[in-house]
Amino acid sequence: MDGSDYLLELTDINQFQGARQLLQQINLQLKAGEILTIIGPNGAGKTTLVRIALGLLPASSGTVYRRPGLHIGYMPQRLHIDPTFPLTVRRFLSMAGRKKTERILPLLKEVGAAEVIDAPLQNISGGELQRVLLARALMRDPDLLVLDEPVQGVDVHGQVELYQLITRIRERRNCAVMMVSHDLHLVMAATDRVLCLNRHICCSGTPEAVTNDPAYLELFGPLAVQHLAVYSHDRSHRHDDPAEHGACQ
Repeated sequence: MDGSDYLLELTDINQFQGARQLLQQINLQLKAGEILTIIGPNGAGKTTLVRIALGLLPASSGTVYRRPGLHIGYMPQRLHIDPTFPLTVRRFLSMAGRKKTERILPLLKEVGAAEVIDAPLQNISGGELQRVLLARALMRDPDLLVLDEPVQGVDVHGQVELYQLITRIRERRNCAVMMVSHDLHLVMAATDRVLCLNRHICCSGTPEAVTNDPAYLELFGPLAVQHLAVYSHDRSHRHDDPAEHGACQ
C-alpha cells in the first residue's frame, strides 16, 4: 500500500545510543480512525519509538512518513509540576494558545473534567490530571492522538473509564490513536491492533491474535495471559453522553 494511504508510516527504523541498539528494524503503519497500542516491558524502546514517530527524535536509520498537514495531539507520560507554583487547570490549558481559550470548557466537558477548571493543577487527582492532559492533547483537533501511558497513576476503575473515554473520542472524532501501555488486561478492550515491542517487533495483530502468539507468551509469561481479559470491541457501540464514565454493559 502506498504511504499516502496512511496517516503515519515508519519503515526499517533503527535507533542506536552509542553502541547500544534501542530499536531494530521497526515497521509501523497507522490509518485514520484506528487505535494502535504498543506494549512491552520496561526498556523495550516504546517511548523512543513514540518520539521518533512524533519527530522529536531523529532515527539512526529508516524513514518516517507523516501525511502532509497531519495534526498531532500528544499526551506525555509524565508531567512534573512544582507544588508551590500557583497554576489552575484553566491557566494551564490556556498556555496552549490564546486563540484557544474559549475551547477550554468544552474540551474539559468532553473528557469529563469540567468541574476542575478553576482548581489548582497540583491539587487534582491522578485521574483528573490525566483527563486534563487529554483535553490539552485535543486542543489541536488532532488527526492522530499519541498517548504515552495515558492511565499512569490512576486506579483500576479509573483506568477502565479512561480507556472507554479514549474509545469514545476516537469514534466521535475519527482520529487515529497510538498509545503506549503496560496495562495489558485492560487496554485490550480499547484497541484495534497491538504491537508487542522488545527493541524489535516480537508480534503484532489483533488483541486476540497477539495474546495467542508464542512470542507474546515468551515475553510476558503464562501468568500475564491468565490475568488478561480480551474483549471484542463493537464498532457500532456509541455513548451519547460525552461525560459518561460508566462501564460498558
